[in-house]
Amino acid sequence: MNFTNLFSNINPKEVLKNLPDSTFVIDSDGKVVWVNDKAAIIFEGKVRDLKGLYFNEIVANGLELCEKSYSRRNSVVTGAFTIEGKEFFIEMNAKKYIDQYFVTIRDITAMTNVLANAEKTGRLNKEKNIMLVKLANEFKSPVQSIIGFSQALLDGLGGEINDKQNKYIKIINKNSTELLYFMDKFLEFSQAESSLFKVNSQAFDVTNVIQSIVKNNENNISQKNLTIDYDFEELNKKTIHNDEQGFKIAFQNIIETSIKLTDVGSIIIKVDNPSLETIAESGCKQIKNATEESYIRITISDTGMGFSRSEMDGIFEPYTQLDKTNKKSVLRSITLGTALTLIRRMGGDITVSSEVMKGTTFTIILPNAKEE
Repeated sequence: MNFTNLFSNINPKEVLKNLPDSTFVIDSDGKVVWVNDKAAIIFEGKVRDLKGLYFNEIVANGLELCEKSYSRRNSVVTGAFTIEGKEFFIEMNAKKYIDQYFVTIRDITAMTNVLANAEKTGRLNKEKNIMLVKLANEFKSPVQSIIGFSQALLDGLGGEINDKQNKYIKIINKNSTELLYFMDKFLEFSQAESSLFKVNSQAFDVTNVIQSIVKNNENNISQKNLTIDYDFEELNKKTIHNDEQGFKIAFQNIIETSIKLTDVGSIIIKVDNPSLETIAESGCKQIKNATEESYIRITISDTGMGFSRSEMDGIFEPYTQLDKTNKKSVLRSITLGTALTLIRRMGGDITVSSEVMKGTTFTIILPNAKEE
């Protein structure tokens, strides 16, 4: 087959006319000299309405953007106007041949609206979280007052109360205490999500912090008669550089969850340095010229009840739990969601594996590097 003869019979204008995108031919003065039918459709007019117009009349800074697209060899996004003056958004690519631009245009208004709405939603969400954090005391103070006065009544400071009153006041005290705990966790999550949280990298002994947090949970551990075992043998260096306060909150939330899940047995806390292969597969921040000591791994394994597959869905995502009737699932996801949000903002990641009636393992990986 003679390809030269084949292509010699093709009419270039017919090819342009049938392109899937809107196509314009613009002269050096910026005047539209040719358009295809697709262009007339998205600009809501007729071909004859567009021919003879200056490109800048229908595309903001059109001629300038043609040159920009051509010289940089990539597309540009800008605003455009229909024949009737209605604004929409386009993606535009331009090629130059002698003194004319060949321009293809796609209507991306729908995509732009989605992105704009997503950005707006994200901004409002952050503003909402900042407001909640700043009003934390306004939310918590009345509840703390109810807890304090109800406990005073139970202690007899308001005078003698009968058995029925004692029962009701205990219910008030218990529910208020649970509400305060929920509010603390919810506000903690809001702060982690908001722009108020800033990573403050500093040196700290990770093993001392872990042991200190476990000691703060001693009452709950002793009530269940649990055993806590430590394994720091494979850790090359105990001092790491990252956000100590952020790590404390995240680790507290993880160990707290493990204690709640475990009624019998033990919790093993292992700290070591993960392999670079493990890091490459994780969602951690990549450190240039990393060694094994550039990251630290904390594994919290319990012998508790574990999670079912359905419970594992959205375990770190409180918003996906709102349609579930189990209040504990929502609170647990808020607690774990806070831990994951903080660890990720610190450049690390958390994973979880679990088996029903056999236990759960949480793995935290954090970068260990000074800020450059």
